[in-house]
Amino acid sequence: MIAVLLCTLLVGGALVARSDRVRAWLVLAALVAAPVMLVVHIRDSEQLQTLRHHSGLAAVAVVLGAAVLVALATLFARRPQLLPLAVAVTIPFRIPIAVAGSTSNLLLPLYLVVAAGTLAWALPRLRGGAPDGEDGAARRPGGLEWALAAALVLYALQSAYGPGHDRALENVVFFYVPFALLFVLLARLRWTAQTLARTLAVLAGIAVVLAGIGYVEYATRHVLLNPKVIASNQLEDYFRVNSLFFDPNIYGRFLAIVLILVVAWMLWELRTRSVALGAVLCAFLFGGLVLTLSQSSFAALLAGLAVLAALRWSVRWTLLAGGVAVAAAVVAVALGTSAFDGGSRANEATSGRQGLVEGGVRLFGERPLQGWGSGSFAREYRRAEGVSADRATSASHTIPVTVAAEQGIVGFAAYLALLAFALRRPFRRTRGSTAARAGVAAAFVGLVVHTLTYAAFLEDPLTWALLGVGSALAATAAAPRAPAEREPEAA
Repeated sequence: MIAVLLCTLLVGGALVARSDRVRAWLVLAALVAAPVMLVVHIRDSEQLQTLRHHSGLAAVAVVLGAAVLVALATLFARRPQLLPLAVAVTIPFRIPIAVAGSTSNLLLPLYLVVAAGTLAWALPRLRGGAPDGEDGAARRPGGLEWALAAALVLYALQSAYGPGHDRALENVVFFYVPFALLFVLLARLRWTAQTLARTLAVLAGIAVVLAGIGYVEYATRHVLLNPKVIASNQLEDYFRVNSLFFDPNIYGRFLAIVLILVVAWMLWELRTRSVALGAVLCAFLFGGLVLTLSQSSFAALLAGLAVLAALRWSVRWTLLAGGVAVAAAVVAVALGTSAFDGGSRANEATSGRQGLVEGGVRLFGERPLQGWGSGSFAREYRRAEGVSADRATSASHTIPVTVAAEQGIVGFAAYLALLAFALRRPFRRTRGSTAARAGVAAAFVGLVVHTLTYAAFLEDPLTWALLGVGSALAATAAAPRAPAEREPEAA
């Protein structure tokens, strides 16, 4: 618990530090502390035993990894605008790694990019210099940074009780520490029109490749990854694809976010040819989204598009149309489930999420104040519901319920405060603003909607990336500038 708390205090301090020099020391300390803590955690695992028996091969791997890290750090120090492109390339790709008796899908390429970017950002500040390409606007910590830091530290403190300490430690090491560093880097980068355009182009290109793989999976009826999805496709009448993701819903979330960003660019684009190209791109990506059969991803896409409509045209008419759509959806769901076995049919229609949500609510009712401890949902759900491990999950598929069950009222209050500040940041001065700011705000809303019907909020790098970019653009918009230095428009 002490090690987990130390890591969260380091990254929390980096988020709220007012001095770049202090922040540089903290991010470097967190960058070192997290892998050290992981090694100590898995010191008796088979992975480290294997490395001990092949010490020469392990040494070569360490040297090669260090060489790549130094090369990337040098590149990012000389050309900071390459960092967001590298993040866009690596952010979707997860690699299965066996850790402490379980298999986790880890963003190892992204970790390497974040580590190199952290070195490139921090080392010059410790030497008293600052690299070119950074925005001159002040990056003083605001409510969002304090809410993020408080949420991380509270999560670490609440891992001290309950059976979820190992899970909490893995979340801190694999998700919270590297993604908090990612937020620091992106929030302090100067986002020029060229950088925004190139980053969106890279994201769209990656999405096209992944969607193409999804089409191939559907055509061949062969899913490349995740035995659970493969088994489900063999038993059900429908066929879901997940491309190179291990989860069709996370794949669908990625496609939905990219679609929202592309549509934002189209809505502010004046050239007919570019809009037509964007329409073709959206049609291709939407087809890939359809093949995921991810209900939560469709909800995220609709929410993001509604926000874009409100920002581009009319809030009043968007709310009216959205209310009619929600009412129609509620009626359709009610009619669809009433003809069948009531609750069991609804649970089946939501892939078992109704049962998980109800179980999470019951867990919260048993310990409403402090919850069962960070990372404890899976074990406590199995205990309370009397189900086997293969039927349980690490979350309730509804982030507020998971937070309430694990962290009680205290943690839930921290989550609500974080959500409020997180939604406020990208929407600051967005009316009549650029495609970039509107797109980031709408994409973040879509992601939040996705987390209300599925898992992973702070465990998803897209959350931190969108907040980082949104923070940078908001700070740029708030800073006084000469007419030639106005907020960058999306190219």
